Amino acid sequence: MNSIIITAVLVLSLLGVALAIVLYLVAQKFKVIEDPRIDLVEAVLPGANCGGCGYPGCRGFAEAFVKTDDIGSLFCPVGGNDTMAKAAEVLGQTAEAKDPMIAVVRCSGSPEHRKRLVEYDGASSCKLATALYSGDTGCQYGCLGLGDCVAVCKFDAIYIDPVTLLPVIDEEKCTACGACVKACPKFIIELRKKGPKGKRIFVSCINKDKGGPARKACQVACIGCGKCVKVCPHDAITLENNLAYIDYNKCKLCRKCVEECPTGAILEINFPPRKQKVEGQAENVENN
Repeated sequence: MNSIIITAVLVLSLLGVALAIVLYLVAQKFKVIEDPRIDLVEAVLPGANCGGCGYPGCRGFAEAFVKTDDIGSLFCPVGGNDTMAKAAEVLGQTAEAKDPMIAVVRCSGSPEHRKRLVEYDGASSCKLATALYSGDTGCQYGCLGLGDCVAVCKFDAIYIDPVTLLPVIDEEKCTACGACVKACPKFIIELRKKGPKGKRIFVSCINKDKGGPARKACQVACIGCGKCVKVCPHDAITLENNLAYIDYNKCKLCRKCVEECPTGAILEINFPPRKQKVEGQAENVENN
C-alpha cells in the first residue's frame, strides 16, 4: 500500500516538473520584450488617465508614443507642451509646440434669453433627457443644464451656473481633455484655441433654424444673417445651415464681427472693455 502511494507521489511530482518545464519554454518562446523607454515616457506623463490623448490611459499613450514614427501626431492635452518636450527627449527627439486649447460652451440661452416652456421632472441626465424630448425651451439645440459635462470632468474645471443654468468653464483648471465634449449629447461644447492671453471669439450658438424661429426661441441666437461673414477681413467666418461659425485658425481677433452681430450671438472673451464713443465726438468725426 505504501509503495503504491509513494509511486503515485513520484509520478505526480515528475509530471508537475515536466509541465513546469514545458510552460517555461513556451513562456520564453512567446515572451514579449517591452521597450524600456515606454516606462520612461509614462513616468513623465501626468497620470490623469483621462483619455484626452485618444488612448486608454497614460500607459497606452506611452506605448503608442514610443512605437510611432511621427510623434507630432500625438499630444497629451493635460501635460501640454512641457510634458511633450520631456517625452520627446526620452526618444532623443524634439516635440513641436502646439497652441493650448480650452473647452468653450456654445450656448448663451439662459432663462433671461430663452424662456422655459415646460418643467422637466425626469432623471438628472442630459443624455436621458435628450432621448425623451427636445428640451424645456423652444430651442431644440440648446443646453439642458443637467450636468453630464460636470460629472465626467476629472479636473473640477466645469460647473453649472445657478443663475444662467449653463455650464461654465474654469480656465485655470481646464486641460482640454475633451471629456465634456464627448459627454454632451447636444454637441454644444467644443475645444478651441485658448488664444493669446486667453482672448478668443466664437459664435455661442448652434441653432440651425432659420432666423425667425431661432430668434423667437432665443433672443441671443444666431439668425444666419451673414453680416459677420461680410465684415470679416480674414475670411474666418462661414455660414452653413443658417448658422455662422468662426475658424479659430483664421481668426485674427479683430472683433469686427462682434460689433456687427445684431443678436449678440458672437462672444469676445478676455478682451479689455471697449471705449465708449461720445456722441459729440462721433458727430465731429462724421462731419469731418
